[in-house]
Amino acid sequence: MTLLRASRYTLALALVALPVAAGAQAFGLSEIGSCAVARGFAATAAPCNDASSIYWNPGTLPKTPGLSIYGGAALIKIDGDFTRDTSFATYESDVPRAIVPHFFLDYRGAGKLAFGLGVYVPYGLTSQWGDEFPGRFSAKKASLQTIYVQPNIAYQLTENWSLGGGPIYGHSSVELIQAVDLAGVQTSPSGPTFGQLGIPARTEFARARLKGSANAFGVTLGVHGKLTPTWEMGARFLSQVSFHYDDADATFEPRPTGLVLAANNPFGVPAGTPVDALVASQFTGTGALTPQKVSTEIRHPAQIQVGFAYTGLERTTLSLDYAYVGWKSFNQLPVNFKGAAPSKVLQEDYNNTSAIRFGLEHTMTNGFALRGGLAAAASAAPDWTVTPLLPEMDRGYGTLGAGIPVMRRFTLDAAYAHIFTSGHRGRIDERPAGTTSTQALALNSGFYSLSANILSLSLKASF
Repeated sequence: MTLLRASRYTLALALVALPVAAGAQAFGLSEIGSCAVARGFAATAAPCNDASSIYWNPGTLPKTPGLSIYGGAALIKIDGDFTRDTSFATYESDVPRAIVPHFFLDYRGAGKLAFGLGVYVPYGLTSQWGDEFPGRFSAKKASLQTIYVQPNIAYQLTENWSLGGGPIYGHSSVELIQAVDLAGVQTSPSGPTFGQLGIPARTEFARARLKGSANAFGVTLGVHGKLTPTWEMGARFLSQVSFHYDDADATFEPRPTGLVLAANNPFGVPAGTPVDALVASQFTGTGALTPQKVSTEIRHPAQIQVGFAYTGLERTTLSLDYAYVGWKSFNQLPVNFKGAAPSKVLQEDYNNTSAIRFGLEHTMTNGFALRGGLAAAASAAPDWTVTPLLPEMDRGYGTLGAGIPVMRRFTLDAAYAHIFTSGHRGRIDERPAGTTSTQALALNSGFYSLSANILSLSLKASF
C-alpha cells in the first residue's frame, strides 16, 4: 500500500505558519527589563535609568558615567481554552510556564560616547494543547524561541540630543508537534481516503515533530532628545530579521489507533487485521513518514516605537508611546521540500499592528520608585487566521512595579503585568490551499479565550 506524501506536506505548512500565528502581538515579546514592564512598556522617550535602554532606545546615553549592569528574567504564565460551537466542550491549553531572560551592560566614560551590549528575547513563547484537543491536528505544540545579541554605541550630538545603534545577531529555534489524521490520507495515489472507507475523522495514527534552527542579522537605531526642560522624545527602530531554516528535521512517531478492518475490505486482507499493521510500513524504509528535511524562511518583523515623556512634576515621569510592528511581512510564506513533496506558498494575510503604551514612575526621596502602566495592542491575525498555533486577539495590559535600592550600588526592580483579552472566534482545522479569506472564515468553529500573568525581576548594579 502507498500513502500519498500529502500528510508531511500539511505538517510543513503548519511549521511555516507557526511564527505568524504565534505574540506584543503574534509571537512578539516586550517583557525586556522589569522597569520597562512596570511602566507599561512606555520606555522610549524616557528610558529607565538602567542598561535596558540599549533595547528600548539605543540612542540614549547613561545619565551618569561608569559601568551599569542589568539582568533578570520574566516568568510568563499563559491560560487559554477553546470552546466548540457544536458540543460546547471546552479544552484547556497546556502551556508550560516560560522564563524569558535579559542581560545588558552599558559603559559611559567622561566623553560623548557610550558602549554597551544587550542580550534579550524579542520573539518567543509556546502554544500547547492536550491529547484530547481536536485541534491537535493543526498544532499540539508550537514553539518559537529567538534571542538577539546587540552591541551598541551611543553618541551625544549636543547637550540635548543623542543617537545610537548597532548590529543585531539573532539565533532562532522552532518546534512543532502535530497529530496526523488517518482519515484524510489517501490509500493510494488514485484511491479513496481512509475516511471514505469509514475511518472516523480525527483518527490519530502518527505524531510529527518538526525542529529547526537558524541564524540571521539585523540592525537597530535610536534617537533621544530634550524638547524643553520638561519634555523629552525618543524613537527606536529594530529592523526585520529574516531566518532561513534550511535544514529543519521532520520525524514521525506511530500512534496506535486500536482499529481493525472488517471482512471484504478493499485491501484484500483478512477480517480483524489491525489498521496499525497496515500502515506500519510507512514509518520505515521508503515510507512517507520516515525522517526527512524541509526548509522555509521566517521573517521576524520590524519594530518602530516613538514616544514623549513629561518630567515637570517633582520626581515623576509620565510617558506615552506608540509602537508599530510590521507583521504584514508574513503575508505569504514559502514551503520548500528537499524530497518529492510539492513546494508551495502559504497565504496567511497577517496585518501590521499598533499599540499604545502609557507609563508612570514616581521616585521617593530615599530612591524607592513606584511604577505603573497601561497598554493596548491590536491583533495581528485577521478573523480567518485565528488558530491553535496561537489564538491571536486584541490585548490590554495592566502593569505595576517598584524599584528598591539595595545598598549603594544595587537596585532590585520588580514588576507584575496582567494581559486582558475579550476572546476571539477561530478555527481548529487547516485552511485548504487555494481557498479565499471568506472560505477560511467559514471554517471558524469555536471561541478562544486567553489571559496571562507576568512576573519580572531584574537587578541593576552600578560601578
